[in-house]
Amino acid sequence: MRQFVVGEGGWGDLRGTFSTRSAQFRHRSMRRAATGRGAEGDVMRASNEGVEINYETEGEGRPVVLLHGFPDTANLWRHQVAALSTNGFRVIAPDLRGFGLSDKPADVNAYNLLNLAGDVVAVLDDAGVERAHVVGHDWGAALSWALAAFLPDRVDHLAVLSVGHPTTFRGEGFEQFEKSWYMLLFQFAGVAEQWLSDDDWRNFRRWSRHPEADAAIALLKANGSLTPALNYYRANLPPESYVAPRIDFPPVAAPTMGVWSTGDIALTEGQMTRSASHVSGPWRYERLEGPGHWMQLEAPEAVNELLLDFLPR
Repeated sequence: MRQFVVGEGGWGDLRGTFSTRSAQFRHRSMRRAATGRGAEGDVMRASNEGVEINYETEGEGRPVVLLHGFPDTANLWRHQVAALSTNGFRVIAPDLRGFGLSDKPADVNAYNLLNLAGDVVAVLDDAGVERAHVVGHDWGAALSWALAAFLPDRVDHLAVLSVGHPTTFRGEGFEQFEKSWYMLLFQFAGVAEQWLSDDDWRNFRRWSRHPEADAAIALLKANGSLTPALNYYRANLPPESYVAPRIDFPPVAAPTMGVWSTGDIALTEGQMTRSASHVSGPWRYERLEGPGHWMQLEAPEAVNELLLDFLPR
């Protein structure tokens, strides 16, 4: 989930685009902060150029944004929300666009990383937050890396689960490509949807090994999220991205913790450990023995302990 293509404009103007948006959002953020919006337990809606993002806040204290990935919603983080909000943090957990109660644009390119980053900044703006810790998993981790690289003034500490830095993917060679075979399958609109959902979602269950498969499937079906979720791969990982020139990301200055679990079906350990070379700030690596890709659900206490130890209050 790391060799990105960001729409027709590419990455060349990304820093400038983020800087312009950041200035606009910062002005509105300071204005909205005075209104007291985003109090404990609120369910909120933020807007990014007409796309509305549903998010929840819990607790009081230093803000932490939790970003989920495929095929989940903010509910993925419920164990972490409970732990962080009772230990001095204000937790902000959005449903990323295409998932849960957030809007689901029809255009594939609406799911490119630039638009996703704009959604997170819009959420911070709406919540009256200037700077936050950012924690991401799966696509949320990929997005977190981009935010920390291109909007360093909005990211305090960065914690990424499962997914390493965007430039480490191809360097892992055949082992990583073998694990990532499904990314090419997901490019085929209609075919991928049918493959995943046929026979009571049999292939989804067998391939993903999601520990809460029934709940994940129910949310995909109830909210019409399957095609939007697959559009993440179609917008950011088209086949040509595997041979395109690599993108030069600015080094991540924020203190960063990468966490990888030995049972991960989709990602090698190397793509996480080699991320250290792309972090100019302090780097910490943690390896969890046993859990699969969804470590927040399979080993919530271990993940909570790491986050509480790493993120300053």
